[in-house]
Amino acid sequence: MEIASKYSPADTEGKWYSYWMEQEFFKSVPDEREPYTMVIPPPNVTGVLHMGHMLNNTIQDILVRRARMQGKNACWVPGTDHASIATEAKVVNKLKEEGISKYSLSRDEFLKHAWDWTDKHGGIILEQLKKLGASCDWDRTCFTMDEVRSEGVIKVFVDLYKKGYIYRGIRMVNWDPAAKTALSDEEVIYREVQSKLYYIRYQVEGEENEYVTIATTRPETILGDTAVCVNPNDERFKHLVGKKVLVPLVNRAIPVLEDEYVDMEFGTGCLKITPAHDINDYEIGMRHNLESIDVLNDDGTLSEAAGLYVGEDRFDVRDKIAVDLEKAGSMVKIEDYTNKVGFSERTDAAIEPKLSTQWFLKMSELAKPALNAVMEDEVRFHPPKFKNLYRHWMENVKDWCISRQLWWGHRIPVYYLEDGSFVVAETDEEALQLAREKSGNATLSMDNLKQDEDVLDTWASSWLWPITVFDGFNPDNNEIDYYYPTNDLVTAPEIIFFWVARMIMAGYEYRGTYPFKNVYFTGIVRDKQRRKMSKSLGNSPEPLELIKKYGADGVRMGMLMCSPAGNDILFDESLTEQGRNFANKIWNAFRLVKNWEVASGAEQPESSATAVEWFQNKLMESIGKINDHFDKYRISDALMEVYHLFWGEFSSWYLELIKPGYQQPIDEKTYEATLKFFDDLVRLLHPFMPFITEEIWQHLAERKEGESIMVSLQPEAEKFDETLLQQFEYVKEAIGGIRNLRKEKNLSPREALKVVVMTGKDGYFSQLDPVFKKMANLESIETTEEKLTGAVSFLVKSSEYFVPLEGLIDTEEEVAKLEEELKRMQGFLNGVTKKLSNEKFVANAPEKVVEMEKKKLADAEAKIQVLTESIKNLKG
Repeated sequence: MEIASKYSPADTEGKWYSYWMEQEFFKSVPDEREPYTMVIPPPNVTGVLHMGHMLNNTIQDILVRRARMQGKNACWVPGTDHASIATEAKVVNKLKEEGISKYSLSRDEFLKHAWDWTDKHGGIILEQLKKLGASCDWDRTCFTMDEVRSEGVIKVFVDLYKKGYIYRGIRMVNWDPAAKTALSDEEVIYREVQSKLYYIRYQVEGEENEYVTIATTRPETILGDTAVCVNPNDERFKHLVGKKVLVPLVNRAIPVLEDEYVDMEFGTGCLKITPAHDINDYEIGMRHNLESIDVLNDDGTLSEAAGLYVGEDRFDVRDKIAVDLEKAGSMVKIEDYTNKVGFSERTDAAIEPKLSTQWFLKMSELAKPALNAVMEDEVRFHPPKFKNLYRHWMENVKDWCISRQLWWGHRIPVYYLEDGSFVVAETDEEALQLAREKSGNATLSMDNLKQDEDVLDTWASSWLWPITVFDGFNPDNNEIDYYYPTNDLVTAPEIIFFWVARMIMAGYEYRGTYPFKNVYFTGIVRDKQRRKMSKSLGNSPEPLELIKKYGADGVRMGMLMCSPAGNDILFDESLTEQGRNFANKIWNAFRLVKNWEVASGAEQPESSATAVEWFQNKLMESIGKINDHFDKYRISDALMEVYHLFWGEFSSWYLELIKPGYQQPIDEKTYEATLKFFDDLVRLLHPFMPFITEEIWQHLAERKEGESIMVSLQPEAEKFDETLLQQFEYVKEAIGGIRNLRKEKNLSPREALKVVVMTGKDGYFSQLDPVFKKMANLESIETTEEKLTGAVSFLVKSSEYFVPLEGLIDTEEEVAKLEEELKRMQGFLNGVTKKLSNEKFVANAPEKVVEMEKKKLADAEAKIQVLTESIKNLKG
C-alpha cells in the first residue's frame, strides 16, 4: 500500500469503520473467554450528540477496545431511552404546530404519532457515535420500550407489588405544570431566585380593627388557605388561638391553630396553612384534620376551587392578586427576597407541590444492600469522593413516586374493576382471570376492566438496563449468566441517584449481586469561563463539526487531555487541535521510518544498539505505568503516558539516535527493532486513537483480510533495567547542557566539541558515551580528577562537565561578558538582601511574597557561584 504524504482522517475513518463492521469485530457471543461487559448509558431516543456524550462514549470505547486487546470477549451494548417527558413534549409540540391538540386524540392515536416520531428521530445519536469510533455490538441495540425491555419492566412492577414494595396513595408530589405530570424528588433542580416576600393581613373574625399579618412568597395560594398557625411558645399570639381570621378577598373564615413547626423568627411568626400546595402545610393539615383546597389546575392555571382568577396562569395571578390586595387594604408591604425554587429537570417549569394520587415504590429495604455494596467497595466509585454523596442519599432515601401522567411510556399494569378495586397483572388475559377470581363473577370481560391511564417513570425501565439488555428476566436465556454482572459503568455524577443507585438496588434484588464492578464518573464539560456547555448558551461546539475539522482521533484525544475522573472538564478547542497535531506527528514519524533504505548485513552502530536497549526498557516501564493508571481508572493519565512515550521518548530521542546519516541506509537489525517498537506503540495507542493506529498497523506489515489491530493483543509489561533508565536520564541532561552551551556561546551544532568529565558518584556513565557523542556531536569524551581551566562547565548531579573553548570563542570577550553578568547579579542580590533584612517587610508581607524573595536570594547566590567559577576557569 502506498503511504500518503499527509494523514487524512476523512479518507481513513469511514474506510476502517466499515471494515470493522464488515468483519464483525464488535460482535460478541458467549464463549470460553473471560467476558468484559459494558452497557451504554442510554441517551434519549430523540437526542443528538453533545459534548458530554462525546466524553462519556470516548472513555467507554477506550475501556472496551483495551479489554478486547487483552484477549477478553468484549461486549458493549448500545441503546436508547424512551425519555417519557422529553419525547412526549416534542410530540405534543409537533402536533400543536400541525393544529392538533393531544387531548383531541385517543391514547392509541397519540401513541402512533409518538412511535412515528421515534422511528424518524430515534437512533440518530447512535449513528453519530459511529463517527466517533464507538465499537458497540450494534446487533444488540436495545430500546427501553422495545418488547424485551418492556416485558422486563412490567414483570418487575408486578413482582414488587406482590412483595408489598409498591403501593398507591394520595401524597404531596412535585408537579410539573408544563408536562402535567408528577416528578420524583431527584427530577427537581433547586435554584436560588430573586423573589418577593408579601406581607398580607388577615382580619380577626368579629374584630373590626384586629388583624394578623402573614408573610408569603406565593400570594396566589392564599385562596387555598384553611388555617393560620402560630408557635405554642409565642406569647404574641396566645390571645388569638381558637379564634378565626378571614382570608382576604374571599372572606373565608379559617381557624388560628398552634403547631411546633412554626418558626417564630420567620416573617411575622404567623404561618398561613395551604394543605394542598405545600408539603409542610400538608403535614400540619393532617395533624389538625384540615380541609385541603386545591386551587391549581394541572397546567398551572387557577381552578374553580380558587373562586377568583379561574383559568388564569399562576404567575399572572401573583401580579394581579398583589394589586387587588393593595386595593383591599390587605397588603402591608412587599420586600425583595432571595429563596430557592424547584424547577423541572426536563421542562424547566417551576414546580408546584400538589396533592395527587400516585404509585410509589418503597425504597428503604431495597436501599440497604445497595448502600453496603458501595460502602464496602463491592462496587467501586472512581473517584471515591462520590461515596459520601451516595451514602447521604441512600441513608435518607424517600419512597419513589413511579407514576407519570403521560401516555408515552410503560403503561402501569393495574386494572380497575367497576367497584374501584383493582388487580395487578402482566397481561390483559391474566388481569381478567384475577378480576374474575376477585369479584367472584366468571362472566366479567375486558370491557368491565379499565387499565390505569398513567405510565411509569422513565427511570423505572432504565434501572433494569444491565439486566434487560441481556433478556435477564427470560428463564430460558443463558446469556445473562455469561455477561452479568458487567464490568464498568461510565456515567455522570448528576444521575448517581436517578440511575446508578437504582441499578445497584435492582441488581441485588433480581440477580443477587451488583450490576457492575466499577463506576467511572465523568465531569461536566465546561467552557474556559467554567460555564456548562449548552446549545442555549451558544458555547458548545458541534461535535460532528469538530470531528470533521480535527478527525475523530484528534477529538477523542482532546477530550481526554482535560478530563480527570469526576472533575469538570474545561474544554478548549486548542486541545482537539493538539490531538490532530499528535496524529500528524505519529504519521510523520511513521513515514520517516518507512522511507529509510535498509542495508542488509550492515553492522549495527554502537549508538543504535544502545538506543534499542534503552527504548526497550523505557517501553516496558511505560507499559507498567499505563496498566497501573488503567487499574486505578486514571484514563487521562494513561493517555498522557502514551503521549509522552511516543512524542518525547520515541520521536525526540530514539528516532534521532538511530537516524542514519543523510542519504545513508539504516542497518537491518536496528530497522527491525524500530518496526517492532512502532507496532507496540500503535497497539498501546489504539484504544485512544483507533483510526490512525489501524491505518499505520495495516501498513507496518503485509496483512491478510480479516486482520486488524483492534483484535491484536496489547503489549505486555516485562521487567526493565531501572538503573539503565536512570543513567539515560543523566545523559539526556548532559546533552541538554551541551545544547544550552552551544546556544549561549553561539556555537554551531555542526561544530564537534571535546568534553572532559570530572566524575562524581553519579551523573556520568561511560557505557552511554555512544549516545552522548551522537546526540551532542562530540569529538571526544575524557575524564579528569581535577577542575579544568580555560573551559566552561555545567553540573549533572555530582559530575561536572567541562567544555574547553580555546579556538572556539574569544576568551577575553567571554570573560568580560561574564563579569558584566556577575556585576548585574551582585546588584540584584544586594537588592533582595536589603529587602529581606527589613524587619517591617518580613513581618507584614504575605508569607508567599517572603518565600518568593528567599527563593530569589538562593537562585542569585547559586548563579553568582557558577559565574565566579566560569570566570576563574576561563582565566586559568
